[in-house]
Amino acid sequence: MRKNKRDELVEKAMETFYRNGFHATGMDMLVAESGISKTSMYKHFKSKEDLILAALGLREQQFHDWSTKRVSELASEPKDQLLALFDVLGEWFREDTFKAACSSRPALSIRSPTIRSTSNVDSAHMLSGVLALVEAAHLKNPEALARQLLMLQEGAIITAHFGNSDDPAGEAKKAAKALIDAAS
Repeated sequence: MRKNKRDELVEKAMETFYRNGFHATGMDMLVAESGISKTSMYKHFKSKEDLILAALGLREQQFHDWSTKRVSELASEPKDQLLALFDVLGEWFREDTFKAACSSRPALSIRSPTIRSTSNVDSAHMLSGVLALVEAAHLKNPEALARQLLMLQEGAIITAHFGNSDDPAGEAKKAAKALIDAAS
């Protein structure tokens, strides 16, 4: 299916935001890089915030689709899939294009209630996926365990971003295994 102009703009904006950061990337830069007029840009997006939200949505969807596929390729049982989540993070961290979770970067750097709210929705979406696996694995205290596992994932992402460990996903996986074993 052919992408429309709006989708192309969102993809280009996501690349530019990733490369330059959310603060450093202005609408003038996005207009120049996309090769369209300001009028056309503002026809599709009323503000930079609207464009950031669209880019975050695209990134979250791409990452969710890829990670869900990889987890199911690595493991078939829910308990094993919980651990495979950390293997998938490790794969992501080793990519040349790895950047810290796109949704957390603008939420921390831009004082926008809308962007913060979107980041919260993304975290809630991740939590519901982990909770579904915990419940399918019939583990004790599913809500608490799912939150703990998500915290390990998010901590591994931050640690990988700042380079404070050679294997943040592996270390988080060991902690996750201990939590899962205790809940079995």
